[in-house]
Order: sequence, then structure tokens, then C-alpha cells
Amino acid sequence: MKIFGQHEEQTIAQFQHVREHAVDAALMADGHVGYVMPIGGVAAYRDQVSVVGVGFDIACGNAAIRTDLTLEALGRTPDEVQRTLAGLADEIADTVSFGIGRRNRADDAPVDHPLFEDASWDAVPAKHRQALRVKARQQLGTVGSGNHYVDVFADETGALWVGVHFGSRGFGHTVASAFLALGQGKAWGERVPEREVLLDIGQPVGHDYWHLMNLAGRYAYAGREWVARKVVSLMGAREVELVHNHHNFAWKETHAGEEVVVVRKGATPAFPGQLGFIGGSMGDDAVIVRGALPESVPEETRAAQREALYSTVHGAGRVMSRTAAAGKRNRRSGRVISPGRITPEMMLEWMKEKQVILRGGGLDESPHVYRRLPDVLAAQEDTVEILHTLRPLVVVMAGADEFDPYKD
Repeated sequence: MKIFGQHEEQTIAQFQHVREHAVDAALMADGHVGYVMPIGGVAAYRDQVSVVGVGFDIACGNAAIRTDLTLEALGRTPDEVQRTLAGLADEIADTVSFGIGRRNRADDAPVDHPLFEDASWDAVPAKHRQALRVKARQQLGTVGSGNHYVDVFADETGALWVGVHFGSRGFGHTVASAFLALGQGKAWGERVPEREVLLDIGQPVGHDYWHLMNLAGRYAYAGREWVARKVVSLMGAREVELVHNHHNFAWKETHAGEEVVVVRKGATPAFPGQLGFIGGSMGDDAVIVRGALPESVPEETRAAQREALYSTVHGAGRVMSRTAAAGKRNRRSGRVISPGRITPEMMLEWMKEKQVILRGGGLDESPHVYRRLPDVLAAQEDTVEILHTLRPLVVVMAGADEFDPYKD
């Protein structure tokens, strides 16, 4: 068992509970309280998968594309660059569906992707199958709300990158909710408490979940790559490099000579040499990292990699709940029930100082509610190497008041 960084008591308690049922477990430095299993938690099981461990936003993850454009190509003066970026931000917000976004507004989403004809759909009960497939087609390439985003960055050389963060939307949420119910002896579609459900992947229910989880993974990959490439095309750029990972998922892997199912909930796979894209917050740098190479690090670092089950952080990690940050309002009347700790002035001042162009974004996503990413990465004990530091130029998110039942 390995714990990176410092954590609140409730986060540790959740992690200890998960550890009791797992072969091995680790907690990343960006960890915080989640549904049953903490965000930033990693757990290995023998022939079992945890439904709440993978989570409701199955296959949520990050994709980043390095383009052939540089910052200097956007204008001859700083003001001209800012005007170009502002226009790009508006174009992204108008083209990509954010927030409630039940349908992709674009007409070129890959709705004919082979995943829609995959045999795994047969695991969905016949009376629910067509409706779920229609929902999935409509939502492919929609970003959602909460901490999901489309960003444009510049790295240390001035090269422009596009980064996105979201998952399998209503498709994944439906699958997770259904198997949480099935695992508690209820029917597909019944509402049940969020509690730990371990499914044996060799048994029918676990087998079906495993295949639909992997289908949701393909769906999330297709959606993120379509959105990121759409933005690259809006920029008039070409793709040079793609870095892409899930961070809410389960994989069959071999650790300590044994094949196990590794569940990462808000944790990025980081095997030696493996690339990852990790975001900070709307007003902080992101990074491209690589799992440390064995020949370049001491034995204690290699041991930490093994203890981490070759995983790292997926972001900076929250230090404030959404309600604490933004307060609580009556959804119908808009009346303030309790004020939040973050004001619009605080958030906008941060963004102005960082010269980030923001479209959308709520107070619950202000940089104030997150740890600082360099501190979190430092706590990972050199298990990953930073290849590029990405400075945010444009951040596009759902608006503050948009409701989205599928956010992570």
C-alpha cells in the first residue's frame, strides 16, 4: 500500500476501506473524497472489478494534441494575438457542445463509428438497447460540464497544443448506474445507494459489465479525439502528436508476477515511457509527462513506481467542494441559500493576471478550489518526468448554471 502526499482524514478512511478488499492499492497525491473510493485511488483485484471504482463517468480522461502552429503565428503584437485567441475561444464555444449538450451540434461527429455495431451492445437488455444507442450517438463529441473543458495551450517552445477532458457521457453513466443496481440484486434502471460493488468478471454480470466498460472506453476515446481534432481544424493547424489516456477505468495488468484487474479512479496510467497529459486548473499550467525510465532513476524511485501500480495523478486535486466554493442556490428561484467562499471577482482577477481567455466556467471550478499542480507532482516522488509545461491561453467550459447529470 502506497500513499503519496498529504490527505484529509475522510480520504484516508475511504482508501483504507478500499484496501481491505483489494490485493494492493495506492493513493495519488491529488487524492480527495469520492463516491466510496477516493478520487486518485488505485486498486488491484483478483478477477474482480469495482463499479464505483471505475465510477459513473466511465473512461473519463484527457487528450492533448501538439499542433504545427506556434504562438507567434497568431499575430505580430500581443494585442493581435489576444484578439485571435478571443475569436478562437468564441468559435470553440459555438462549435463544440458543452454543458447540458444532449446533442452534438456539429454534422461531422463519427456517429458511424464501428463501436456502435459492436457485439457488446447485446449486454444491454433489449428493451433499453436502442434508446441507449441513440443517446450515445447524439452525445458523441459533447463535452459536458463540471471540470470538463477544451483548452488551448502554448508549451515552453511556443508550440500550440489543444487539450480536452471528458468521458463517456450519458452512455457511461447509464452503464455504471445499471450495473451498480444489478450488483445489488436489483433490475437495470433501478436507483440504488452508491456502495462498493465488486463484480467477478468471470461471471455473467461481471462479464457483461467488463465488455460494456471497454465499449464506453472506445466511445470516450472517439469523442475526445473528435473534439480535439475539431479544434485543431478550427485553428487551421495540423496534428503533430497525440497524447491520450483514460483516468477512470480498469485494465488487466501484471503486477508482482500476477495478473490482476487494476482500477484507477482519477489516476493516470504511468508505466515506464508511457506519456500522459495532466491538467492543473483553468488558471494554471498543465503538463505532458512520461513514466520514469528504469535506467534513469534510482531503485527507490523504481520501488515507488511499483507501489503506485505504475500510476500517477490525473490533475491538481480539489481542496474545496463545489458547494463550499460556489455556495448553494434554489435551482428554481435562484435565491442564495448559502454563500460560497469564491466570488466572481476572485476568479476573474486570477484569470486576468494569467492572461487566460475564459468562456464559461463556474465558481466551483475557480483555480482557488484546486491544489497547485507542481506541488502535487513533486509529491509523486519522481515517478514521472515532465516533458512539456503547457501554459493555458484559452479555456472553454460549460456555463456556471448549466446542469449536467453526467459530470464526474
